[in-house]
Amino acid sequence: MMMKIITELNSLHGHQLFSLQKKAYAVEAEMIGYFEIPPLLETFDQFTSCKETFIGFFIDGEIAGAISYKNESGQIEICRMIVHPDHFRKGIANALLTHLQSIVLGEKLTVSTGALNHPARKLYEKNGFLHTKDVEVAPEFFISLYEK
Repeated sequence: MMMKIITELNSLHGHQLFSLQKKAYAVEAEMIGYFEIPPLLETFDQFTSCKETFIGFFIDGEIAGAISYKNESGQIEICRMIVHPDHFRKGIANALLTHLQSIVLGEKLTVSTGALNHPARKLYEKNGFLHTKDVEVAPEFFISLYEK
């Protein structure tokens, strides 16, 4: 296994990541009962122009997961946490989150996830993130905000 920054989203790795994102967020959408998760709906052109930094997690040369973030004025916003459904519960999301925290030491971190996405919430809480509030972003659909 290996982690590396994916610098060019309009590349083979970018296409693989875009496809992986659709698979991962489809599982989340089913779990939380909300199918309008922004990364699930975005086009490839929107994906390639997102201005996020992606760190990919590779197993035997294949992308198995990724985390993306933006750094705005010393605050790191985690934008996406993506793991291939075949690799759920193998520690990939935790490894990606730990890796990101090691390269942004001392920066404030924020992240949001579906309020009903209990695996994601557990991951962030296990890693010291504090739940700050829930926000209704669509009728009767809430996201949970976290910071560290």
